[in-house]
Amino acid sequence: MKSLFDEVSASCSKITTKKYSTSFSLGILFLNKNIRNPIYSIYGFVRFADEIVDSFHGYDKKSLLQNFREDTYTAIENKISLNPILNSFQHVVHQYGIKMQWINSFLDSMEMDLHKQNYNNENYNKYILGSAEVVGLMCLHVFTEGDEKVFEELKPYAMKLGAAFQKVNFLRDIKADNEDLGRTYFPNVDLKNFKTHDKLKIEKEIENDFLEALAGIKMLPKNSRNGVYLAYYYYTVLFKKIKKMPAQRIMNERVRIPNIQKFILMFKSNLRYQLNIF
Repeated sequence: MKSLFDEVSASCSKITTKKYSTSFSLGILFLNKNIRNPIYSIYGFVRFADEIVDSFHGYDKKSLLQNFREDTYTAIENKISLNPILNSFQHVVHQYGIKMQWINSFLDSMEMDLHKQNYNNENYNKYILGSAEVVGLMCLHVFTEGDEKVFEELKPYAMKLGAAFQKVNFLRDIKADNEDLGRTYFPNVDLKNFKTHDKLKIEKEIENDFLEALAGIKMLPKNSRNGVYLAYYYYTVLFKKIKKMPAQRIMNERVRIPNIQKFILMFKSNLRYQLNIF
C-alpha cells in the first residue's frame, strides 16, 4: 500500500532529524502533532543536501548534488520517489504548496558550497537566502496551513530567524568551515587576523536578526509558537556563550551545548512560554 510506504518515508525523515539535531528534534516535539511530520520531512531534505557538500569527502560531490537535485524534481513531478527522504518531502511540497523557487534557491546555495571561496556581500546574502531564509519560509508555509494573509505578514520575521540561526552556525563552525572546507562566509573579514571588532560587528548583525525574529514568533499560530520559541531560545543561549568567548578562541574551539543542558533549556523555555514571559 502506498500509504504504508509514505508512513515509512516519514519515519525516515523523523529518524534523520533525531540523529542529526537534538535541538531541532526537541523543538518539533512542541509543535502540534499534525505538523510534526511535515517539518521532519523538510529537515530531512535540507540535511541530506547539506551532508553531500559538507561530509562526503572523497566522493564526487558535484555529481551527487546534481543527482539529488534531479531526483528532487522527479519526485515532485511524479509525486513519488523510492528515496524515502524525497518521497516524504514531495508530499509536503504538494500538501502545503511549497514553492519551487524556494527549493531552487536552497539547492543553489548548496551548490555554492562545492567551491572554496571567500564570500563577498552579494554572495553572502544570496547564500543566507537559500540556505536559511527560504527554509524558514517552507516551515512557515506549514505553520500557517494555507492562510496566505498570515503567511505574508510573518514572512519577513521567518526569514530573519532563519538568517540568525545560520549566522550563529557560521560563528560556531568558523574554524571547521575555514580550515577543513575552505569557506569564509563573513564578507570583508580576514580569518587569519580575526579581531574583536570583527566579531562584535557580526554579533550586532545577529542580535538585530534575533530581535526582529522574536516579534514574529509572538505572532505565530498556536500550532507552532512554542516549538519555534524553543529553537529560538536554544540558539540565543548558544549565541550568548559564543559572545563571551574571545575572537581567537572561537577560531580554535567549537562551541557546543551538551545534550543534558539542551533538555534543561527545553524545560526553561517551556516554562517561560507558559508564563508568557518570552
